[in-house]
Amino acid sequence: MNALDLWDIHTGKRFPFDARAPRIDNGTGRPSPDRYVSPAYAAEEWDKVFAKSWLLAGPVSDIPEPGDFMKFDIGPESFIVVRDEDGSVKAHYNVCPHRGSQLVTADLGSLSRFTCPFHSWKFALDGKCVEVTDAETFRPEVLCHGTDLSSVRCEVAAGFVFLSMDQDIKPLAEFLGPVLDQLELYEIDQMYVVQHRRSDWGSNWKGGVDAFAEIYHLHAVHPQTQCLMDDRTQIDLWPGGLSRQFVPFAQPSPRFPDQESVNPGIQMMLRDAGIDPETYEGSARETRTAVQQAKRKRSDELGLRYERFSDSQLSDSVVYSVFPNVQIGCHPEAVFLHRFIPHATDPNQFTYDTIILYRHVDAPGYSAPAWMGMGEDVDLSGRTRPDVIHTGLGEPPCLGEVLDQDSDLLPVVQKGARSRGFKGPLWSEQEGRLRHFHAELDRMMGA
Repeated sequence: MNALDLWDIHTGKRFPFDARAPRIDNGTGRPSPDRYVSPAYAAEEWDKVFAKSWLLAGPVSDIPEPGDFMKFDIGPESFIVVRDEDGSVKAHYNVCPHRGSQLVTADLGSLSRFTCPFHSWKFALDGKCVEVTDAETFRPEVLCHGTDLSSVRCEVAAGFVFLSMDQDIKPLAEFLGPVLDQLELYEIDQMYVVQHRRSDWGSNWKGGVDAFAEIYHLHAVHPQTQCLMDDRTQIDLWPGGLSRQFVPFAQPSPRFPDQESVNPGIQMMLRDAGIDPETYEGSARETRTAVQQAKRKRSDELGLRYERFSDSQLSDSVVYSVFPNVQIGCHPEAVFLHRFIPHATDPNQFTYDTIILYRHVDAPGYSAPAWMGMGEDVDLSGRTRPDVIHTGLGEPPCLGEVLDQDSDLLPVVQKGARSRGFKGPLWSEQEGRLRHFHAELDRMMGA
């Protein structure tokens, strides 16, 4: 499949990667701010949205071999996602059927079977109970209630493992629909985690989704990005709360006063593409095209098969929203994953979970995009899976300048959302992905 050969399962037609999606009009309504602050809304949201949706549990590269598992915590629930002995992927509630103890506490690991730490009941990777300690002391009528782990729907797509608590949910491929082929172009299943950070923020999880689904705020919150990121951008919407946004790199925003000089930020991106800024003779208006051409040249030399990508995919960040709580930012060399995890009880908190996945190529000049901040201490070889670094509420998250700015601002936004003076958001067309997300949220909530 190449960049001009994508398939839309809804229309049955092929289309270019960059083609605009058919317009979806989500109206002009102003939703109540209760969705950001109300405990009752959050409780109903858990039952009607999270318990009925496909949830991205993690990258499939984290469980390559039988017995490899990852723990996925979201809201009040915890799940074990495991590679079974037959190579399939299974997902179970992280709870022993005997007395309710969680079975695993590590984020990642490898086991031949699961053993409860409380009374040492044992379970096969597929969730079947293989040993009840002192089984003869249980009346058969007790054990017949069920001793296996409670499993959930689990499917793999585009290099990620998804699970759902709803056994009747439609197949994952059908839900992902028009974006599945697009995501698969990046071959994320061949990437691996090189950074994984988790931090607790003083905001509702939807405040996180909202902030990361638009670049309208960049000039105010992240003015340092304006020299190298264009905020004239394409937004595409699809049914089911799915959306996409192109974020053009290597050219200044029209808000930036100097449109000609090749500033240090753009120089960094030229170096990324293998262009020496000292010998580059073009202006800032031409650097995005130069980056695209240089990456195609590198692909030809190294056999990277970038012919499957459009020009914009080579220079820009193509960011997908996967309902309800995921954003995936795609580049040929690396992908970033943002998940906005609701707090179990407090609508004024969420956990921000961010992962960078990288495809290793042992060649001079090839690396993850420099703006991702992969320092010299980061192992890009894939030989080691980094630990999850978790910072608690109120601790400096140390996520990098831009993300730290978001973590500082969102509690301020959340505090304002609790004010009687705030009547609900007023979204511009630049915030079309936000309105689209909330329209799907309202549909599932039955509004």
